[in-house]
Amino acid sequence: MFRDMNGDTGHPAERTEATEATEATEGTEPTGPTEPTDPLDLLAALFAGAGADQYLGEDVTQAQHMLQAAALAEAAGAPPALVAAALLHDVGHFQGPVSTEEFLRGTDNRHSHAGADRLAAWFGPEVTEPVRLHVAAKRYLCTVEPGYFGRLSAESVRTLEMQGGPMTQAQVRAYEAGPYARDGVTVRRWDEEAKDPGAEVPDFAHYRPLLTALLTTG
Repeated sequence: MFRDMNGDTGHPAERTEATEATEATEGTEPTGPTEPTDPLDLLAALFAGAGADQYLGEDVTQAQHMLQAAALAEAAGAPPALVAAALLHDVGHFQGPVSTEEFLRGTDNRHSHAGADRLAAWFGPEVTEPVRLHVAAKRYLCTVEPGYFGRLSAESVRTLEMQGGPMTQAQVRAYEAGPYARDGVTVRRWDEEAKDPGAEVPDFAHYRPLLTALLTTG
């Protein structure tokens, strides 16, 4: 058998499964983790990821804030849809064209509408519409309830102005005519209370059975 100076036999090297696998993947870019396709897995990932960020000038994270709102709703004996709305009311902060930095500088991100529109892919209006209305409800309460403005946190006062300020009387009448006006106000009250850095509340997994029962998708 002929052998050259380097010790090669002159026969082609044997192809192994490892060699073929390497060739098959050459030139391909590595891919990162894929986004969950199950809506509850996606929401859980938001709570664990972006939700761990500080909540826009408050003393809690965004996830802590929403979990506290849900715990308040559950403690009040609220129906499941309203507990879900409280839990998910601020998911709109996690998406949209306005960055957190821009929001903090005074650009409204319309997170109530962004969140409701996203959630509408998975839940009915009994969940999404209180989410959509929770910012409008703050403006409403500042007009119709003496003393409510004084209970707002400093950050809520700051964002009130970029969100349109207290409602006019015409806006109050239009708000009250909506079918989910009361639920929007209810979620808003829990929203304002849910800013306690020392509160211990259930995590997102606690609410998965409740959310599963409310899903409108298969």
